[in-house]
Amino acid sequence: MFGFTEEQITNFGMTFGVGAFIIYMLFIVGQLAYESKAGKFGTFILFVVLAFGMVGFIAKSVITWWWGL
Repeated sequence: MFGFTEEQITNFGMTFGVGAFIIYMLFIVGQLAYESKAGKFGTFILFVVLAFGMVGFIAKSVITWWWGL
């Protein structure tokens, strides 16, 4: 497709596509905290709990970059 291999398209989607999705999810969590008037501690808890799943994906990306896989 457009001169790109399947591997290149997948790599682009897994880095920029999922990265953009993670940023959008952080925006949603922030909007949720704002609309619920959670306060500073409540906002912190929302970000820690709801964004905790993203840490694994980011850690996987950092580890593979560090090891050069």
